[in-house]
Amino acid sequence: MREGHGHAERLFLETVWWPAFGNLRHLHPEYEIVDYDGRPRYLDFAYIRGSLRLAVEVDGYGPHVSRIDRHEFIRQLRRQNHLVIDGWAVLRFSFDEVLDHARACQQVLQQFMGRWSDDGAQAGLNALERAVVQFAGASTGRVTPKQIRQHLGVGKHKAAKVIRRLVDLGWLEPASGRQRIRSYRLKTPHMAS
Repeated sequence: MREGHGHAERLFLETVWWPAFGNLRHLHPEYEIVDYDGRPRYLDFAYIRGSLRLAVEVDGYGPHVSRIDRHEFIRQLRRQNHLVIDGWAVLRFSFDEVLDHARACQQVLQQFMGRWSDDGAQAGLNALERAVVQFAGASTGRVTPKQIRQHLGVGKHKAAKVIRRLVDLGWLEPASGRQRIRSYRLKTPHMAS
């Protein structure tokens, strides 16, 4: 991340994104785009993975609301509309929400990622199993039983049961070890590109 990235964006990474996904893969800070009027603009974050393009904005009350006139308000709405038209999904969080309700922000991101990756195949999974699949998919690499336990907020036995069922159903496969498995990954047919 570049030096001048703002306090709100750093807080978002530390309290929302990292706890939700455990990595920064596919997440690009201060991502430059050419806006609808041909000028360069910067997204706070762009998550680009396969065909998914997600713009994440963290807005402070001051610069984004209290100090804008009607024309700037119109430009901001137009900018967001054109992002959507250009194929971007857009999620916006206020600085206060990131500061005071980080877990709620994490859940919004996880729900979005789950919805994006869910093609109906997850219909037979319970909520904990879907949460693990979404977490593993967002991690784009290996996830350990400890990470899964922490993510779900459950004990060793419950996490092991969920992992075993996902392995049996063909969602997860061992990513390391032969006798003692230390990590898992999404099985290839379920891997989002």
